[in-house]
Amino acid sequence: MHARRRTVLTAGAAGAAGLVTACGSSGDGGRSTTHAPEASRSATPSTKAGAASGDGSALPGEALAKTSDIPVGGGKIFAEKEVVVTQPEKGEFKGFSAICTHMGCTVAEVSEGTINCPCHGSRYRITDAAVVAGPAPQPLPVARITVAGDTIRLG
Repeated sequence: MHARRRTVLTAGAAGAAGLVTACGSSGDGGRSTTHAPEASRSATPSTKAGAASGDGSALPGEALAKTSDIPVGGGKIFAEKEVVVTQPEKGEFKGFSAICTHMGCTVAEVSEGTINCPCHGSRYRITDAAVVAGPAPQPLPVARITVAGDTIRLG
C-alpha cells in the first residue's frame, strides 16, 4: 500500500514540475501591473539568486524606468531584473526584490497597496514590503534604487 502511495505522490510531483516548466516566462520586462497577471509569468519560480541582493545579475546604475511610469499608490514589476519599484506617495519611490520570500516565485502585480505573489497568495505592503498576507515568512528584501531627475536606476 505504501508503494502505491509513493507512486502517486511521485507522479503528482512530476506533474506539478511539468506544469511549472510549461508555464515559462514571457520575458516582457517591465510590464505594467495595472492589468491582471499572466498565468505563464506569475507561476514561474525565479532561477536567479536575486538581482536586488547585488549578486551581479542586474547592472548597478542601469536605468529601469521614468518616474512617470510608476503609478502613485502602486508600482511596477521588472521581472527580468527581479525588482519591483513602488511609489507609495507622490515623489516617494521604493525598491524591493520581486522574488517572493515563500517559494521564490516572481511577484505578478501591484494593486490596492500591495505587491502580490500569485503562487500561494502572499502579499506585501508597497511602503515597506512587510508581509500583509502569508504564507511568506518575511518581507521582500530592499533593492537599492536611485532617482535622478525623472529616471529611476538600480543601485
